[in-house]
Amino acid sequence: MINNERRTAPGSHICWSYDDLESLADQAERHLAAGLAAGERFWYVTPRPSDLVAERLHALPSFTDAVRRGAAAVVPLVSTYSPDQVVDPAAQVAAYAAATDEALAAGHTGLRVVAEATELVRTPAQLDVFTRYEHRIDRYMRTRPFKAMCAYHRLNLGDRAVTELACMHPQTNVEDLLFRLYAVAPADGHAALAGELDMSNHDLFRTALDRADLRPTDGELVLSAADLRFVDHRALAHLAEYAHRRGATAVLRTPRSAAARLVELLDLPGVRVEVTP
Repeated sequence: MINNERRTAPGSHICWSYDDLESLADQAERHLAAGLAAGERFWYVTPRPSDLVAERLHALPSFTDAVRRGAAAVVPLVSTYSPDQVVDPAAQVAAYAAATDEALAAGHTGLRVVAEATELVRTPAQLDVFTRYEHRIDRYMRTRPFKAMCAYHRLNLGDRAVTELACMHPQTNVEDLLFRLYAVAPADGHAALAGELDMSNHDLFRTALDRADLRPTDGELVLSAADLRFVDHRALAHLAEYAHRRGATAVLRTPRSAAARLVELLDLPGVRVEVTP
């Protein structure tokens, strides 16, 4: 079930699933307010005619003033992405990195984007590559002042596609999403795992790991699992196989000792559990 009425605090990287434009506009306005309060430049990236989107935003005095100061803009999707093509993850991250640098040079504290991204994930090929991009841009956000809300129309894409996208974000309004795999600051490892990994989402977990394309450091893939409530033996086996293919050991950092006991019981040489305080 997806609750479009549930509000999500404007964080650094949010997957927002919506059924109607009204709920999307409400959430976008919250991001606009948060961004302007933080001194950020704000972009609303949309495939819809810019004047229609700006009409509602211009009813907000803060938006009108921000546009005049160069602190906010409604940006056509085609000028930021190529909707008819499969996105190039590295090039897209570089484009947002350049836009962030421009915002900083103009005196802003960073760049915040609300992007209506449904048109970018219509086909299976687009969806596969865009989820890979989502993890890349998530890594970029861990070290640079860039924030984004990625908005997807559930009725157009379907629950499965939205789930594949949402699980690559640290925040989402998809309430029945069982797990998330997302980036962390370099000092905290290679990625974070949160939620529950069980027999219902093994295939999605394998797909998410593949799309994250984690690269070992000194023979280890470190996963922060402070918010991972449950992991079963098959998920641990998938993790061991994934690490093995990359010539690495998966290091799971978690405060729950049950995972360590399970790894010992299974005798999984590709996984090491570090029980944290």
